Amino acid sequence: MPPRRRAPPPGARTDLPPLKIIRKILVLQLAYYVTATALILFTTLVYGTAFSMDMILNWDAIRGDTTIGWMLGLVWMLNSLLCVIFLLLLVSRSKLIPDFAFTIHFLHLLATTFYTHSVPANWLWWGLQFSSASVMTSLGIWACRWRELKPISIGIGGSSQQQTGPSSQTNTEAEGASRGRGRGQNMPDGGGEYEMVRMKEMGQEAV
Repeated sequence: MPPRRRAPPPGARTDLPPLKIIRKILVLQLAYYVTATALILFTTLVYGTAFSMDMILNWDAIRGDTTIGWMLGLVWMLNSLLCVIFLLLLVSRSKLIPDFAFTIHFLHLLATTFYTHSVPANWLWWGLQFSSASVMTSLGIWACRWRELKPISIGIGGSSQQQTGPSSQTNTEAEGASRGRGRGQNMPDGGGEYEMVRMKEMGQEAV
């Protein structure tokens, strides 16, 4: 008989199934481009220049010899800070943050390459991508760990009732036992009061 395969531990199949991972990657990538587009559009309106898709998908737009090139670099770094919030909400696990963060930048590399029909040759663009991925990874891990280690508040009322409940029951039992010992002390069967009542009734009937 062929050897039986060992079953995976409980929860391994349902933690992050492939379809769920793909959905999260697509949502994170969409959020990455939406926030970047909004920030770049706002920057161009303030700066007084025309907006174009080259500012998002053209690697040659990140330049060190123009003001708009440096401004776009700062906008992309700000975008990486905002994407930490999306990683915290969608991923929520510190050990998975590097995978999703580098996947976002890898897909951005593919989109830039397909848009320009060439592999990025600007070292400033590569430095920006590594810096953005590092910031997104480090802050994402810190935020997820802070959320995982956040103390859980426990209600005081429930604990006080649990503490006072057994003690009050013990006190009641002790009082009942002391009363029983007081009634039947010096009596072998503890029923002295009932015997005295019967003797008085018999004496009255005889009279």
